[in-house]
Amino acid sequence: MSDAVKYVLAEDRIPKAWYNIAADLPQPPPPVLHPGTGQPIGPDDLAPLFPMALIGQEVSTEREIEIPGPVRDVYRLWRPTPLYRARGLERALDTPAKIYYKYEGVSPAGSHKPNTSVAQAFYNKEEGSTRLTTETGAGQWGSALAFAGALFGLEVDVYMVRVSFEQKPYRKAIMETYGARCVASPSEETAAGRAILAKDPTSTGSLGIAISEAVEVAAQNDDTKYSLGSVLNHVLLHQTVVGLEAIEQMEMAGEYPDILVGCAGGGSNFSGLVFPFLGRKLRDGQDVRIIAAEPAACPTLTRGRYAYDFGDTGHLTPLVKMYTLGSQFVPSGIHAGGLRYHGMSPMVSHLKELGLIEARAYRQGECFAAGIRFAHAEGIVPAPEPTHAIKAVIDEALACKEEGVARTILFNLCGHGHFDMQAYTDYLAGTLVDEELAEDTLAGGFAGLPPVAAQ
Repeated sequence: MSDAVKYVLAEDRIPKAWYNIAADLPQPPPPVLHPGTGQPIGPDDLAPLFPMALIGQEVSTEREIEIPGPVRDVYRLWRPTPLYRARGLERALDTPAKIYYKYEGVSPAGSHKPNTSVAQAFYNKEEGSTRLTTETGAGQWGSALAFAGALFGLEVDVYMVRVSFEQKPYRKAIMETYGARCVASPSEETAAGRAILAKDPTSTGSLGIAISEAVEVAAQNDDTKYSLGSVLNHVLLHQTVVGLEAIEQMEMAGEYPDILVGCAGGGSNFSGLVFPFLGRKLRDGQDVRIIAAEPAACPTLTRGRYAYDFGDTGHLTPLVKMYTLGSQFVPSGIHAGGLRYHGMSPMVSHLKELGLIEARAYRQGECFAAGIRFAHAEGIVPAPEPTHAIKAVIDEALACKEEGVARTILFNLCGHGHFDMQAYTDYLAGTLVDEELAEDTLAGGFAGLPPVAAQ
């Protein structure tokens, strides 16, 4: 087969529309509220931060939303991404389970994040913005938005959680290589950052703090919009290219998953894989178990409260109902920086409330052990975030062995760990710390929930 024919076939398999799970929900999620009035917000309330096209996607109930041609043109650089069967891991575990993984580490930024950064950059450029601000934890999202900004001619300012800024210097380097400006958060550049530093000059930062800084800058500049890498509906929508491709690829393999697994921090890569499959379950009854794997150091789904809360530490965002540890909660400096967020996507939270997904929390030590086991068997060094999913997959595969049942497991390997090797160095040196998250620490975070949380 000629390369030209291969290219046409690959291009034809890139989805032409994103899937919107809001169309198939048995009941709609709770509304987003204005923090001042306590009433549902409207498009005008979000206009200072987002272009109207993305605001429309945020509230849409259409099942399919067309992917613009220029976005698909960029997707061609790495999509469709490969689906692999982890035969080496199956042999190493001596399990009857069949293990598959969708590998998003082949993107230019090394993770799933460009699936939405490219779309967001396109819509902002179309509506006349010249600069984007954002936050990033481990740096995968900041790298992805820097990449997209370079393609569409947008300036990008990234507020990177300080502990990750210090742990992962090469993430900063890749952002700057793409032309973005990377600032350690909390910073002296914003009122939100200065307020945090006044209380704690040695603050390690959090995604909630970095969001406050990025939102503040965007709200104060007419030429600037805010771009978010997870949590919101339009971000999760863009990620569904992962699951849509996986459905077709599993069919090509003559398989359908019994179990889906994804790591979960804000919810983007998890949703990208599972939403299209869950849509099939809701429409056609094609059953599948869905597991969200999160860090024990930031256990929003397993130990958080389902309540209205701010999405940021500085209380500049609207109130959303989600599983949360409280907007003032600052997680410990685990290496899985992309999972260190005090809340969970409102849509993912809603699905858990409906009993459609389950959640597990793991310590970083056991997750790195799982990541190394995967690397030995499959050759890919995973980013710290998906090692949580790998840990859950190993547990499920061993359960299959114990029960003598051959289930099919599919998970999202959402990024490689090539820029995260200090994390593996620390693990191999025995210096990683698995801290207990005390109940009084959780209570302190819950104490700061706004009064509307009781509704």
